[in-house]
Amino acid sequence: QVHLVESGGELVQPGGSLRLSCQASENTFLNYGLGWFRQAPGKEREFVAGISSDFTTRYADAVKGRFTISRDNAKNVMYLQMNGLKPVDTAMYSCAARAWFLSDSSSAYAYWGQGTQVTVSS
Repeated sequence: QVHLVESGGELVQPGGSLRLSCQASENTFLNYGLGWFRQAPGKEREFVAGISSDFTTRYADAVKGRFTISRDNAKNVMYLQMNGLKPVDTAMYSCAARAWFLSDSSSAYAYWGQGTQVTVSS
């Protein structure tokens, strides 16, 4: 059982930056594939970025070149650095974990955090 807690979401102006964190409770964190997903009101949950246990990464086209996913296995933490934020990035951001490899499908993940709200508005 992996317990995930997100933090770092807040209100930010367009063009601004935020860094989200996902803290995991599990000491075998390094064996997990991890993902960030987001869900805006009235919309389906969508894949944002993922990172495998071997540090392979993947990004949604909408965030490529603006967002960077990373992980620190020594601290059991995953990050999402978000630059050049746009109003369309406004959503609840959640992190998720599964064995070994990232997936861009939310149904592939066994463990989820509660989410952190990101609002991009002037």
